Amino acid sequence: MIYGNTQSPLDNFFTFIRSRSVLARLMLINLVVFAAISIVNLFLFLFQISSGNPSFGVSTITYWLSVPSDISQLLLRPWTLVTYMFLQEGFFHLFFNMIILYFGGRIFTEYLDEKKLLKTYIFSGLLGAAFFILAFNAFPAFADSVPKALALGSSASVLGILIAIATYVPEYTVTLLLIGRIKLKYIAIIFIVIDIFSIPSGNAGGHIAHIGGAVWGFLYASNLKKGKDLATFFDRIKWPTFKFSSGRKKKHHFEDVYVNRKPMTDEEYNARKMKHQKNIDRILEKISRSGYQSLTKEEKEILFKNSKQ
Repeated sequence: MIYGNTQSPLDNFFTFIRSRSVLARLMLINLVVFAAISIVNLFLFLFQISSGNPSFGVSTITYWLSVPSDISQLLLRPWTLVTYMFLQEGFFHLFFNMIILYFGGRIFTEYLDEKKLLKTYIFSGLLGAAFFILAFNAFPAFADSVPKALALGSSASVLGILIAIATYVPEYTVTLLLIGRIKLKYIAIIFIVIDIFSIPSGNAGGHIAHIGGAVWGFLYASNLKKGKDLATFFDRIKWPTFKFSSGRKKKHHFEDVYVNRKPMTDEEYNARKMKHQKNIDRILEKISRSGYQSLTKEEKEILFKNSKQ
């Protein structure tokens, strides 16, 4: 007899991707865009059709989807402010961005809802693009690069999510391979320091965009802790392809589970009671680790109802 989850890691991955969560949809969009561009470029290569843009050193598709630092070009391709944050041409670029997005996104949705995750992704990407464009037009070091500089990748959005949750629950502890237990705030600091000191070493535009995404993540989460959402106007936008829900699957309250059913046996009653106690223990552990303010509305209701029993 086989117990537990018998799915392979690959099966688990596809199960997650097929879920209706915003995190899964964001990852899926990145994967689909990457696959589509790779297939088109392969087709153009096989039939010896020119697919590159020699002036920019990228494929024509990438050129039309990447955000330019030249403002005159940006005015002709304003959509790139959004498309660039879902665009990766290199496999390892995509791989590492998706790993960090999954890691940060899962922790994010443990404490905050999915619509806030989407807002963090989008606005971190937008501020990352703004930092890139402003820096390349403001600093003399980039003057010669402005006409040809492009930014692409989800890194600014991904880092924004990681910094946001590290700001919201800085004491959250994770265990990393070869490193051991480390608090989320230290991981965030390491990423920011690396980006700042990597600016002169190459890919300056990318590192500057990362910093812009991190700034939004920090400001957004700092204000959420004060009860203020900097992007409330975003809530009025209708997103037919996304189902916004809380990060965790909704759990029924203890007293709602067995309504209008046949009388329970002793085994069923004990099983229900044990499940409820485990849920309470999880909530209390969350309070001890991150404080009462980290609880979701549903968790607070469960704790309140339990205190009245």
